[in-house]
Amino acid sequence: MRPGPRGVGMIAKTVPGPESPPSPVRRRISARVRILLWLLLVMAVGLVSVATTTRSILLRDVDHRVNGLLAQEAGEFANFEERGVDPDTGRPFTDPSRLLREFLVRQYADPDEELIGLVGRPGHTPAQIIQPRDIPVALPLHKDADARRRIFDSADSTGTLQRASGEIRWAKVAVARAGGATEAAFVVAFHPGREQAAVNDEFRILLAISGVALLMMTGIGWAVSGRILKPVRLVRTAAAQLTEQDLTRRIPVHGRDDIAALAETFNAMLDRLERAFAAQREFVDDAGHELRTPITIVRGHLELMGDDPAEREETIRLVTDELDRMSRIVEDLLLLAKAERPDFVTPEPVQLAELTADVYVKARTLGERDWQLAEVADVEARLDPQRITQAMVQLAQNAVQHTAPGQAVRIGSRADGPGVELYVADSGCGVQPQDAEVIFERFRRGTSRRGARGSGAGLGLSIVRAIAEAHGGRVGLRGTEGGGATFVLTLEEAHP
Repeated sequence: MRPGPRGVGMIAKTVPGPESPPSPVRRRISARVRILLWLLLVMAVGLVSVATTTRSILLRDVDHRVNGLLAQEAGEFANFEERGVDPDTGRPFTDPSRLLREFLVRQYADPDEELIGLVGRPGHTPAQIIQPRDIPVALPLHKDADARRRIFDSADSTGTLQRASGEIRWAKVAVARAGGATEAAFVVAFHPGREQAAVNDEFRILLAISGVALLMMTGIGWAVSGRILKPVRLVRTAAAQLTEQDLTRRIPVHGRDDIAALAETFNAMLDRLERAFAAQREFVDDAGHELRTPITIVRGHLELMGDDPAEREETIRLVTDELDRMSRIVEDLLLLAKAERPDFVTPEPVQLAELTADVYVKARTLGERDWQLAEVADVEARLDPQRITQAMVQLAQNAVQHTAPGQAVRIGSRADGPGVELYVADSGCGVQPQDAEVIFERFRRGTSRRGARGSGAGLGLSIVRAIAEAHGGRVGLRGTEGGGATFVLTLEEAHP
C-alpha cells in the first residue's frame, strides 16, 4: 500500500524579548598559572625562611664567640692581677699603670679586638695605655674619648656600646684602688661590625641563590605543570568539541596517576554518552521505521471505510489489530531502550529448578504443542528471575510461531561449570546458517522462519539478547537433533 500524505507540523515562532546588556567577561586564571603561583609562593617563603634562619644562626655564633673572647681576656687579666709580679721588683704590682703595661705587652689581640688600660678619675676622660697597632674600623675605641669615658664610668662589667661609627662589645675589669682618688681599669673591646657584615653578605648571597632557584623552578614548574595538566586541557578541548553527532573523540591515557584516571573516567563517560545517544537515535529510527506501516494501514482503511455496517466492522477489527501491534512494538522498543540502564536487571539468588518449572508452566499456555520439561538444574543461580522468565517465554513464543500444533518443544536448564544454561528447543524448520546472527538484530527475521504465523515485529530475539547481555551472558543458536532450532541462554558465573 502506498504511504499516505505526511502531516504538516506547526512551527511556533518566538518573539524575542528586550535584549539584556552583555555580561562582563571575567578573565580566568588557568590552573597551570595558579599551580605555578602557589608553588613559587611556597618556595619563596621556604627559601627566605631558610636564609633568615641561617643568618640568625650565624649572628648567634658571632655573639657567642665575642662573649667567649671577652670573658677569656677579662679572666686572663684578673688572673694576672692576682698572681702576677713586677719583673723589676719581684713583688706584686703596686702601680696600676705598670700592671696594665706589663699585661698588654704580653697579649696578642685579634684584628677586631682592642685591649686598653684606662687610668683616671670618674667623670673625667681617663688616660689610656694601648697596644701600638692598627684596628681595621672607622673609629677605634682608643680614638673615641667619649666612648672610653662612658665605659670607664659604667658600673657594669660588660656591655654593648652603640655608636654612629659602629657597635662595640666590651668587658671591663677594675684594678684595685692604688691610693688617693686615682682609679684604673682594664678594658677589652671587640668591634663585631666586620663579622656581622660578613654574615649579611652571606645572607644576601643566599637570597641571590634563592632568586636564581626560583627562576629555575619557574621554568621547570611551568614545563612540568603543563605536562601534568595536558590531559586536563585535552578533556576541556574534547568537551568543547563534543556534539550530539560526534561523540567519537577520546583522550589518550598515559601513566597510572590521578590525571590518567581522570582521562579514563572521561573516556568512560563518553562511551556511556555515545551508547545513550546511539540508543536514542536507534529508538527514534526504529520507531519511525516500524510504526510507519501500521499508521499507513490505519489511515488507508479509515479513508476507504464506507457506510456498510459489515465493512465498518471489518475496518474497525483491522484498525484495532494494527493499533495493538503498534502498542506491542512501542513496548518492545521501550524495553530495549531500558536495557542500557544499569538497573535494567536486579540479580538475586534463585533456585534454577523452580524457575525452569515456572517457565514451563507459563509456556504451555502459548499454544497446543508437545511441551516437554527436558531437564532442570538443581542449583542456585544469581539472576533476575523476572527478566529471565521474560526471555524464556519469548523464546517459547518464538518456538510456537515456527512449529505446528503437536510438534515437540522442550524446555530445560543445566549447570555449566561456573555458569548455567537455559534453553528452548523446537522441532520446526530450523534456521539457515546465514541467518544465525541476523535473527538477533532488531526488525530482522530469518528467511526460513518467516511465515504466516510470524506476526511479530522482529524484536523478540533482540529483547532476549539484551536480557542475556545485561546479565553478563549471551544467547546462542544450536541445531536440534532431528531438525529444528535450540536457543540457549548462557549466564556465565551465575552459579555461586
